This record gives sequence, C-alpha cells and structure tokens, in this order.
Amino acid sequence: MQALLDAIASVAFPSDAQRLFHGRGGRHPGCEHLALDAFPPVLLLTSFQPLADATLAAIGAALAARWPDTPWVFQCRQEGGRVETRLMAGAVPEPHVVTEAGARYLVHLLRGQNHGLFLDMAQGRRWVREQVQPGAKVLNLFAYTCAFSVVALQAGAAEVVNVDMASGALAIGRTNHELNGVKAGARFLAHDIFSSWGKLTRGGPYDLVVCDPPSFQKGSFVATKDYARLARRLPALLAPGGQALLCLNAPELDVEFLRDAVAQNAPALAFVGRVANPPAFEDISPERALKVLAFRLPDPAP
Repeated sequence: MQALLDAIASVAFPSDAQRLFHGRGGRHPGCEHLALDAFPPVLLLTSFQPLADATLAAIGAALAARWPDTPWVFQCRQEGGRVETRLMAGAVPEPHVVTEAGARYLVHLLRGQNHGLFLDMAQGRRWVREQVQPGAKVLNLFAYTCAFSVVALQAGAAEVVNVDMASGALAIGRTNHELNGVKAGARFLAHDIFSSWGKLTRGGPYDLVVCDPPSFQKGSFVATKDYARLARRLPALLAPGGQALLCLNAPELDVEFLRDAVAQNAPALAFVGRVANPPAFEDISPERALKVLAFRLPDPAP
C-alpha cells in the first residue's frame, strides 16, 4: 500500500477527471488491486479485494493530510459481481459534473461499477476530436453515455448516431450533449445493434464508426464471438476513406485478436495504428491493457 500513499503525497489534484494511481497496471507490487481516481471535487478509491478498516483509515488519513475536506468514496469489487460502495468523507455533488479537455460529463460515483465516464478512454476521445472533420457523419456503437459523440460534435461533425441497448445510459448521454451545447446533430437509438444493421446501414455511409463494446456481457456482446460479426459489417457502414475505431478492454485478449478479427472478416480495412492509453494507465503488459485500434477503408482506386 505504500506506493498508493506515496502517490497521494506527491500528485497534484487535477481540474479534469483522471486517474491518479493505477495499481492495476502491475507497476506497483502489492497494489495490483488498487486504483485512485479524481472526479473533481471527489476522489474515488477502488479495490478489487476487501480492505481492512485499519487500511482504509490509513488511506483516509493520507487523503485528509494532502487534500483537507476533499470528499472521497470507496468501492470494493469482489468476485461474483459483488460491489460495495461507501461515502467515506464529505458529500458528492448532485448533479456531479466533471470536465475533460473542455467537455463536461455527468457522473455518478455512488451507484454501479460504471460511473458515466471511462477515464482510460481519454486518449480515444482525443483521437476522435483530432480526426473528425467538419461535416462528418459518425456512428457511435455501444455508445453508453455518448462521450465520443460529444467530442465528435465539438470537433464539427454534422451528425452522430448513438446506439446502445441501455436507454438509461443514453438518457445520460442526452444530458451530456445538453451540458456541452451540442444537441443538434445527435441521434439516440436504444437498439440491439445486431438486430439493427439494416437501419444503420441505410443511415450511412459514415466517415467514422466507433465501436466500444463490453468485452463480456451476456445478451449484449461477447468479444470472442461477436467481434467477428461486428467487423464483418464495417465495410458496408463506412464511406470511402472512412475510419473505424475499435476498442477492446479484455486482459485475456491481445492486439492480434482484434487485428485478426478485422483481417479475416473485413479484409478491405487497412490497419492504421494503435491509440496509446493515457500515461496514468501505464501497464507492464500492454497486451493486457485497453486496446484501441484504428482502421481505414481505402479510397477506391482511380
């Protein structure tokens, strides 16, 4: 735990939402179960195994010494999906809105495992902001709370179609668009993607397709069988020269799994490169970390 205490003593409190300590990356032996995130003005400590009361007290004392009166939340995630979330000090704003690179997002730390904004995808959102051209048409699959859509519209996209089975997540996505003044051009479809290819294809072609699915979620997406099905549809969705950003957060599946899924099922797509993860998420094993890969449908030959 000393590495976490050292990080608390040395890092600056950020203005944007971001990770402060990433034990999960394996760079701090003995702290592999710990992560500390800032969702200003609140800190979130996550542990993937139970922590003793004395340990929590020591962490709380370190936080209070470094950042007096800062609210913090503790979440313990255990095998079998058991989750315990506790407010340890202070109060969480309601609504709780955080910023990242000039965009605003609604988050919720006291319920569920997903808090409304995946901090490890910050560089993916930056990539979208840099790649989207004015007037572009974007398809955002497994959109969750639609952060990719917000940055695409801020970058000048004319239209973004957000698709997700969870209507509650899309409702938060609508709020995110309102928070950023980019409601125009955004559409929200609470659909099963695999039952909606016809509608989505007719709505295309798209200059960018973003796919950020769960790695394993029964009834929604199982990467080992469904990424091939998804890749097979990409060429028909993309405009010539269009790009696809494919994301995979499954430690047991490496980059080659995703590249092979595209090569075998959408050979027309050319691999562009891997988007680096945020420095705060550095991992001793890049193949276990989040994979974000960009592909492009070449322009037709003259």
